[in-house]
Amino acid sequence: MSPRRFPYVGALRGRPAPPPPARAGDVLAETESLRVRLGAREVLRGVDLAVRAGEVLALVGPNGAGKSTLLGALAADLPAAGGVVRIHGRPAAEWSAPELALRRAVLPQSAELSFPFPVADVVRMGRAPHAADPAVDDAVVAAAMTATEVGAFAARPFPALSGGERARVALARVLAQQAPLLLLDEPTAALDLRHQELVLRLCRERARAGDAVVVVLHDLGLAAAYAHRVAVLRGGRVAADGPPAEVFSEALLTEVYDQPVEVLPHPRTGTVLVTPKRSL
Repeated sequence: MSPRRFPYVGALRGRPAPPPPARAGDVLAETESLRVRLGAREVLRGVDLAVRAGEVLALVGPNGAGKSTLLGALAADLPAAGGVVRIHGRPAAEWSAPELALRRAVLPQSAELSFPFPVADVVRMGRAPHAADPAVDDAVVAAAMTATEVGAFAARPFPALSGGERARVALARVLAQQAPLLLLDEPTAALDLRHQELVLRLCRERARAGDAVVVVLHDLGLAAAYAHRVAVLRGGRVAADGPPAEVFSEALLTEVYDQPVEVLPHPRTGTVLVTPKRSL
């Protein structure tokens, strides 16, 4: 069964042009003295962060530290109560929605749809910002489904999928959007071991191709293995920012997570391993 086509995909004219390709190291998003309030609570308090093309930046920290809020602010989905968020060098509020859609793609924590769209149509929604030839859209959608291993159930209705399958379909939609800034909120939370590794490998591939990838992770081992940089959040602030081998110290992580941990080198690769200290 061939995927249904959305009539609005590629049909509208007068759309903004995609941004020019970024060079490695270009800052595609940044915050300066960022403060964000949710209701009466100040969730982020003076956050300075730069997101660069060609790297995977992992946001880690305990529950309530502000990771998802920071991701939402970088996506221009949450307003700043103070400070500034810039996307491609311009304050986030100055971009129109169509312009933002060509510059950043967002994967939320949970993927829900009210209607039983087939998987292929959900992935094709990522092409909505583009005024591309239908053949180009077909090729991009097919490549995204292949990369995320969801092609086998392209015709199945999205609500009939398992949580992990939905997560991979949602990631395929993000990849199909072809934005140079990818903002992924806990993309591995619902996945088995194989697909956790698959998703993080895709993050590295996108960075290698020149994109900037920001990913919220709870698994410090995955962050150490795949991220070029990690930003450790605590109480709405950045407690540390740098390469995992430099940032992931026993003292810092024990303090931030209020849980004794050990940080060890992998015996074969030397990659940082983080494990809780346990008394069993």
